Amino acid sequence: MLELFSYAFMQRAFIAALVVGVVSPVIGTFIVMRRLAFIGDTLSHTALAGVAIGITFGINPIIGGMMIAVLSALGINKLREEYKNFEELAMLVIMSAGMGLAVVLISLSGGFTTSISTYLFGSIVAVTKLDLAAILLMAAIILAVVFLLYKELLYISFDEESVKISGIKHRMINLIFMILIALTIAVSMRIVGILLVSSMMIIPVATGLLIAKSFRQTLWLAILLAEAASISGFVIAYYFNIASGGTIVLVSVAILLVTLLVKRLSTNS
Repeated sequence: MLELFSYAFMQRAFIAALVVGVVSPVIGTFIVMRRLAFIGDTLSHTALAGVAIGITFGINPIIGGMMIAVLSALGINKLREEYKNFEELAMLVIMSAGMGLAVVLISLSGGFTTSISTYLFGSIVAVTKLDLAAILLMAAIILAVVFLLYKELLYISFDEESVKISGIKHRMINLIFMILIALTIAVSMRIVGILLVSSMMIIPVATGLLIAKSFRQTLWLAILLAEAASISGFVIAYYFNIASGGTIVLVSVAILLVTLLVKRLSTNS
Protein backbone atom coordinates (compact mmCIF):
# COMPACT_ATOMS: atom_id res chain seq x y z
CA MET A 1 0.00 0.00 0.00
CA LEU A 2 2.81 2.42 0.83
CA GLU A 3 4.11 2.35 -2.74
CA LEU A 4 1.23 4.56 -3.88
CA PHE A 5 2.70 7.39 -1.79
CA SER A 6 5.99 7.21 -3.69
CA TYR A 7 4.40 9.39 -6.37
CA ALA A 8 4.13 13.12 -5.75
CA PHE A 9 0.71 13.35 -7.44
CA MET A 10 -0.64 10.63 -5.16
CA GLN A 11 0.63 12.47 -2.11
CA ARG A 12 -1.15 15.61 -3.28
CA ALA A 13 -4.34 13.69 -4.03
CA PHE A 14 -4.28 11.96 -0.64
CA ILE A 15 -3.92 15.26 1.20
CA ALA A 16 -6.77 16.71 -0.85
CA ALA A 17 -8.94 13.67 -0.04
CA LEU A 18 -8.25 14.14 3.68
CA VAL A 19 -9.23 17.80 3.43
CA VAL A 20 -12.46 16.91 1.63
CA GLY A 21 -13.20 14.37 4.37
CA VAL A 22 -13.17 17.16 6.95
CA VAL A 23 -14.63 20.18 5.20
CA SER A 24 -17.55 18.53 3.40
CA PRO A 25 -19.27 16.99 6.46
CA VAL A 26 -18.62 20.09 8.58
CA ILE A 27 -20.64 22.24 6.19
CA GLY A 28 -22.94 19.33 5.36
CA THR A 29 -24.06 18.98 8.96
CA PHE A 30 -25.35 22.55 9.00
CA ILE A 31 -26.93 22.05 5.56
CA VAL A 32 -28.84 18.96 6.73
CA MET A 33 -29.99 20.62 9.95
CA ARG A 34 -31.34 23.53 7.93
CA ARG A 35 -33.06 21.12 5.51
CA LEU A 36 -31.22 22.59 2.55
CA ALA A 37 -29.78 19.36 1.17
CA PHE A 38 -30.70 20.33 -2.40
CA ILE A 39 -28.49 23.42 -2.31
CA GLY A 40 -25.34 21.33 -2.63
CA ASP A 41 -26.53 19.97 -5.96
CA THR A 42 -27.54 23.44 -7.09
CA LEU A 43 -24.19 25.09 -6.42
CA SER A 44 -22.14 22.14 -7.64
CA HIS A 45 -23.95 22.22 -10.98
CA THR A 46 -23.47 25.97 -11.34
CA ALA A 47 -19.78 25.50 -10.49
CA LEU A 48 -19.48 23.59 -13.77
CA ALA A 49 -19.94 26.93 -15.54
CA GLY A 50 -16.97 28.26 -13.58
CA VAL A 51 -14.88 25.27 -14.57
CA ALA A 52 -15.82 25.84 -18.21
CA ILE A 53 -14.88 29.52 -17.88
CA GLY A 54 -11.53 28.57 -16.36
CA ILE A 55 -10.70 26.09 -19.11
CA THR A 56 -11.87 28.44 -21.87
CA PHE A 57 -10.01 31.53 -20.65
CA GLY A 58 -6.96 29.93 -19.05
CA ILE A 59 -7.97 30.46 -15.42
CA ASN A 60 -7.48 27.76 -12.79
CA PRO A 61 -10.78 25.84 -13.03
CA ILE A 62 -11.01 25.51 -9.24
CA ILE A 63 -10.83 29.30 -8.91
CA GLY A 64 -13.35 29.66 -11.74
CA GLY A 65 -15.69 27.17 -10.12
CA MET A 66 -15.35 28.90 -6.76
CA MET A 67 -16.13 32.33 -8.25
CA ILE A 68 -19.27 31.15 -10.05
CA ALA A 69 -20.40 29.08 -7.05
CA VAL A 70 -20.02 32.12 -4.77
CA LEU A 71 -21.94 34.33 -7.22
CA SER A 72 -24.63 31.64 -7.43
CA ALA A 73 -24.80 31.49 -3.63
CA LEU A 74 -25.30 35.25 -3.52
CA GLY A 75 -28.03 34.93 -6.14
CA ILE A 76 -29.80 32.18 -4.22
CA ASN A 77 -29.62 34.20 -1.01
CA LYS A 78 -31.20 37.19 -2.75
CA LEU A 79 -33.92 35.17 -4.50
CA ARG A 80 -34.81 33.35 -1.27
CA GLU A 81 -35.80 36.74 0.13
CA GLU A 82 -37.96 37.44 -2.92
CA TYR A 83 -39.67 34.01 -2.86
CA LYS A 84 -40.17 33.63 0.88
CA ASN A 85 -42.90 31.00 0.50
CA PHE A 86 -41.25 29.21 -2.43
CA GLU A 87 -37.57 29.21 -1.51
CA GLU A 88 -36.81 26.11 -3.58
CA LEU A 89 -37.55 28.18 -6.69
CA ALA A 90 -34.46 30.26 -5.98
CA MET A 91 -32.23 27.19 -6.21
CA LEU A 92 -33.91 25.89 -9.35
CA VAL A 93 -33.63 29.25 -11.14
CA ILE A 94 -29.93 29.62 -10.30
CA MET A 95 -29.16 26.00 -11.19
CA SER A 96 -30.91 26.39 -14.54
CA ALA A 97 -28.95 29.55 -15.32
CA GLY A 98 -25.67 27.93 -14.29
CA MET A 99 -26.23 24.77 -16.28
CA GLY A 100 -27.32 26.76 -19.32
CA LEU A 101 -24.15 28.85 -19.17
CA ALA A 102 -22.02 25.73 -18.68
CA VAL A 103 -23.53 23.97 -21.72
CA VAL A 104 -22.97 27.03 -23.93
CA LEU A 105 -19.36 27.47 -22.80
CA ILE A 106 -18.59 23.77 -23.18
CA SER A 107 -20.01 23.76 -26.71
CA LEU A 108 -17.96 26.86 -27.60
CA SER A 109 -14.78 25.22 -26.32
CA GLY A 110 -15.30 22.13 -28.49
CA GLY A 111 -17.46 19.91 -26.30
CA PHE A 112 -16.53 17.71 -23.37
CA THR A 113 -12.78 17.37 -22.97
CA THR A 114 -10.63 15.31 -20.65
CA SER A 115 -10.10 18.37 -18.45
CA ILE A 116 -13.82 18.94 -17.97
CA SER A 117 -14.41 15.23 -17.35
CA THR A 118 -11.93 15.22 -14.46
CA TYR A 119 -13.95 17.95 -12.75
CA LEU A 120 -17.26 16.25 -13.50
CA PHE A 121 -16.26 12.85 -12.14
CA GLY A 122 -13.19 13.55 -10.01
CA SER A 123 -9.66 12.30 -10.54
CA ILE A 124 -6.98 11.24 -8.06
CA VAL A 125 -4.21 11.88 -10.58
CA ALA A 126 -5.19 15.39 -11.63
CA VAL A 127 -4.49 17.40 -8.45
CA THR A 128 -1.68 19.86 -9.22
CA LYS A 129 0.42 21.83 -6.73
CA LEU A 130 -1.65 24.92 -7.50
CA ASP A 131 -4.88 22.95 -7.02
CA LEU A 132 -3.69 21.67 -3.65
CA ALA A 133 -2.63 25.14 -2.54
CA ALA A 134 -6.06 26.52 -3.48
CA ILE A 135 -7.83 23.63 -1.74
CA LEU A 136 -5.82 24.07 1.48
CA LEU A 137 -6.35 27.84 1.51
CA MET A 138 -10.11 27.58 0.99
CA ALA A 139 -10.41 24.79 3.55
CA ALA A 140 -8.56 26.89 6.13
CA ILE A 141 -10.92 29.81 5.48
CA ILE A 142 -14.02 27.59 5.74
CA LEU A 143 -12.98 25.96 9.01
CA ALA A 144 -11.87 29.28 10.53
CA VAL A 145 -15.21 30.94 9.73
CA VAL A 146 -17.19 27.97 11.08
CA PHE A 147 -15.15 28.08 14.29
CA LEU A 148 -15.71 31.82 14.72
CA LEU A 149 -19.44 31.72 13.88
CA TYR A 150 -20.25 28.29 15.31
CA LYS A 151 -22.87 29.51 17.79
CA GLU A 152 -24.60 31.73 15.24
CA LEU A 153 -24.62 29.00 12.59
CA LEU A 154 -25.94 26.49 15.13
CA TYR A 155 -28.65 28.85 16.33
CA ILE A 156 -29.86 29.70 12.83
CA SER A 157 -29.86 26.00 11.87
CA PHE A 158 -32.42 25.10 14.51
CA ASP A 159 -34.58 28.19 14.87
CA GLU A 160 -34.19 30.75 12.09
CA GLU A 161 -37.40 32.56 13.03
CA SER A 162 -36.17 33.25 16.55
CA VAL A 163 -32.84 34.45 15.18
CA LYS A 164 -34.65 37.12 13.16
CA ILE A 165 -35.98 38.76 16.33
CA SER A 166 -32.95 38.09 18.55
CA GLY A 167 -30.75 40.86 17.21
CA ILE A 168 -28.38 38.52 15.37
CA LYS A 169 -27.68 39.71 11.84
CA HIS A 170 -29.36 36.70 10.27
CA ARG A 171 -29.07 37.98 6.71
CA MET A 172 -25.32 38.34 7.06
CA ILE A 173 -25.04 34.88 8.63
CA ASN A 174 -27.15 33.38 5.82
CA LEU A 175 -24.94 35.08 3.24
CA ILE A 176 -21.75 33.82 4.86
CA PHE A 177 -23.22 30.33 5.11
CA MET A 178 -24.06 30.30 1.39
CA ILE A 179 -20.52 31.39 0.55
CA LEU A 180 -19.11 28.64 2.78
CA ILE A 181 -21.13 26.06 0.85
CA ALA A 182 -19.79 27.44 -2.43
CA LEU A 183 -16.20 27.27 -1.17
CA THR A 184 -16.74 23.71 0.07
CA ILE A 185 -17.88 22.66 -3.39
CA ALA A 186 -14.81 24.27 -4.92
CA VAL A 187 -12.61 22.42 -2.42
CA SER A 188 -14.22 19.04 -3.08
CA MET A 189 -14.88 18.93 -6.82
CA ARG A 190 -11.32 18.03 -7.87
CA ILE A 191 -11.41 14.80 -5.86
CA VAL A 192 -15.08 13.81 -5.79
CA GLY A 193 -16.29 15.51 -8.95
CA ILE A 194 -18.98 18.13 -9.52
CA LEU A 195 -21.72 15.56 -10.06
CA LEU A 196 -21.07 13.88 -6.73
CA VAL A 197 -19.72 16.62 -4.48
CA SER A 198 -23.02 17.14 -2.66
CA SER A 199 -23.02 13.44 -1.73
CA MET A 200 -19.98 13.91 0.50
CA MET A 201 -21.72 16.78 2.27
CA ILE A 202 -24.89 14.80 2.91
CA ILE A 203 -24.30 11.01 3.16
CA PRO A 204 -21.80 10.99 6.09
CA VAL A 205 -24.14 13.32 7.96
CA ALA A 206 -27.11 11.04 7.20
CA THR A 207 -25.12 8.13 8.64
CA GLY A 208 -24.10 10.11 11.69
CA LEU A 209 -27.73 11.01 12.42
CA LEU A 210 -28.53 7.31 12.80
CA ILE A 211 -26.05 7.00 15.66
CA ALA A 212 -25.53 10.39 17.25
CA LYS A 213 -27.63 11.89 20.02
CA SER A 214 -26.64 15.52 19.58
CA PHE A 215 -25.53 18.00 16.95
CA ARG A 216 -21.92 17.89 18.12
CA GLN A 217 -21.86 14.09 17.99
CA THR A 218 -23.37 14.16 14.51
CA LEU A 219 -20.70 16.61 13.36
CA TRP A 220 -17.76 14.56 14.65
CA LEU A 221 -19.20 11.27 13.49
CA ALA A 222 -19.81 12.71 10.03
CA ILE A 223 -16.17 13.82 9.84
CA LEU A 224 -14.95 10.40 10.97
CA LEU A 225 -17.17 8.57 8.48
CA ALA A 226 -16.27 10.93 5.63
CA GLU A 227 -12.56 10.41 6.31
CA ALA A 228 -13.05 6.65 6.34
CA ALA A 229 -14.85 6.81 3.00
CA SER A 230 -12.29 9.21 1.51
CA ILE A 231 -9.26 7.13 2.50
CA SER A 232 -10.85 3.78 1.59
CA GLY A 233 -12.21 5.09 -1.70
CA PHE A 234 -8.87 6.68 -2.52
CA VAL A 235 -6.98 3.42 -2.04
CA ILE A 236 -9.59 1.29 -3.87
CA ALA A 237 -9.68 3.72 -6.81
CA TYR A 238 -5.90 3.60 -7.13
CA TYR A 239 -5.56 -0.20 -7.11
CA PHE A 240 -8.54 -0.86 -9.37
CA ASN A 241 -7.88 2.10 -11.67
CA ILE A 242 -11.42 3.46 -11.33
CA ALA A 243 -12.90 6.92 -10.76
CA SER A 244 -12.00 8.23 -7.32
CA GLY A 245 -15.14 10.32 -6.86
CA GLY A 246 -17.59 7.55 -7.55
CA THR A 247 -15.60 5.11 -5.43
CA ILE A 248 -15.48 7.43 -2.43
CA VAL A 249 -19.23 8.08 -2.66
CA LEU A 250 -20.04 4.37 -3.03
CA VAL A 251 -17.96 3.56 0.05
CA SER A 252 -19.85 6.28 1.91
CA VAL A 253 -23.17 4.79 0.79
CA ALA A 254 -21.99 1.32 1.83
CA ILE A 255 -21.16 2.63 5.30
CA LEU A 256 -24.66 4.12 5.51
CA LEU A 257 -26.29 0.84 4.49
CA VAL A 258 -24.22 -1.18 6.97
CA THR A 259 -25.13 1.28 9.73
CA LEU A 260 -28.82 0.97 8.85
CA LEU A 261 -28.57 -2.83 8.90
CA VAL A 262 -26.76 -2.93 12.24
CA LYS A 263 -29.23 -0.52 13.77
CA ARG A 264 -32.18 -2.55 12.49
CA LEU A 265 -30.72 -5.80 13.82
CA SER A 266 -29.95 -4.27 17.22
CA THR A 267 -33.49 -2.88 17.43
CA ASN A 268 -35.07 -6.25 16.59
CA SER A 269 -32.87 -8.27 18.93
